[in-house]
Amino acid sequence: MTDKTDDLIEMTATEAVANLRSGDVYPIELVEASIERIETVDVSVNALPIHCFEQARAQAKAFDVKAHLDNPKSLCGLPIAVKDYNDLGGAVTTYGSPIFADNLVKHSDATVRQLESNGAIAVAKSNVPEWAGGHTFNPVNGLTRNPWDMRKSAGGSSGGSAAALASGSVWLATGNDLGGSLRTPAAFNGIVGLRPGPGRVPRGTRLPAMDTLWVEGPMARNVDDLALMLDAGVGQQIDDPLSFEHAGPSFVEALQEKGMPKRVAFSPDLGIVSMEKEIAHVCGGAASTFADLGADVTNDIPDFTGVLEAFQTLRAVLFATMMEPVLAQHRDKIAPEIIGNIERGLNITPPQIFEAERVRIELYHKIIVFFETHDLLICPAASIAPFPVEQRYVTEIDGKPCETYIDWFSITFALTMTACPTISVPCGFTAEGLPVGVQIMGKPRGEAALLRAAKRLEQAIGISSQLPIMPRTGV
Repeated sequence: MTDKTDDLIEMTATEAVANLRSGDVYPIELVEASIERIETVDVSVNALPIHCFEQARAQAKAFDVKAHLDNPKSLCGLPIAVKDYNDLGGAVTTYGSPIFADNLVKHSDATVRQLESNGAIAVAKSNVPEWAGGHTFNPVNGLTRNPWDMRKSAGGSSGGSAAALASGSVWLATGNDLGGSLRTPAAFNGIVGLRPGPGRVPRGTRLPAMDTLWVEGPMARNVDDLALMLDAGVGQQIDDPLSFEHAGPSFVEALQEKGMPKRVAFSPDLGIVSMEKEIAHVCGGAASTFADLGADVTNDIPDFTGVLEAFQTLRAVLFATMMEPVLAQHRDKIAPEIIGNIERGLNITPPQIFEAERVRIELYHKIIVFFETHDLLICPAASIAPFPVEQRYVTEIDGKPCETYIDWFSITFALTMTACPTISVPCGFTAEGLPVGVQIMGKPRGEAALLRAAKRLEQAIGISSQLPIMPRTGV
């Protein structure tokens, strides 16, 4: 790569947009830098297998930055990656499934459309697991590797987006999150990912319109860049009935406000999951950082009893709702884990649904009570470190067997059930040199305060300054 490309790639998204606004850099320069980086590093990582290079070049050449200068939310022609669960007009959406390998879509979905209206240019689509999962591999586009150690998993389902950010192929990327699909890969790849509250970022029509478990969210190398993308991504889109317009200061502006959380709670396991001791120790250090910054750190967490089973029930119902017709037509082309998800949903009984909904309602009320005395809840973003890429999924944690292929990220789907915004922030490394992430949950509709707290942690720990990295194998 050229020195100029290196300089552009090493810019933060915030710096790149500032340079676009000033006219010191043009969109086509950033698009070409992104393409060159992808062609250099992604042959090893395979984070961005679906290229939209010519489309991005045409958009960049035609992009009128001056027309966007009055829009403080605009990314002004910044290239981004779009996850392959999202529709991008003019590109395929495969969902990692051979059934949809040639599924060329004409129009971008609500998530991407909102970003495009605010000056984003999609340069590529990021790899995903087949339909869903915590490890990014599929029979259409292959396996994505973790750039910190290419022998390890990038996590999932937003593993392609996370790996592309860590390896410097793009400055921002879309993610989505049901049970941890955004937060886990953020932790595995040493980047930042936000699961906003339901409706904050509009969603496409593939999902049941009233479902609140699955949300769309931004992914970035640091918290400032994440706020930048969140500003560009929030808003109401008519095809998402839960979406709404953001009121108040921009999230970038909110980061500049003073104030620290006064009281936070930390738990290594929420009292309900298995956890590797090394991960618990590193994340405990992040909680201690908040104490160093002046916050009172307690272990007073809400009672999460019954939440994991309730989530599994509701997730199964969601999968059956979405995919029963696909299963009926294409069983032979669907991964066995996904077939199991769908069939579990088809076999759920009404009493099981009633109980799951009661648990979810009760949990939310517990959370409201918790936030009367606390500002944040902190816990690990994954129970384990990145695992070998040869494994389809994790089978045990700290010597304890997992019952299902998603048990190993139970600590994230427990927080999904709260409907509260949650961010994954890198907080250290294992002895093997692999990133560890902590998840921080804020109050309902409290994304601004949550981002401020995350930035304080980021500034204290300083991992974001190490990105982007060249892909490596081992340490």
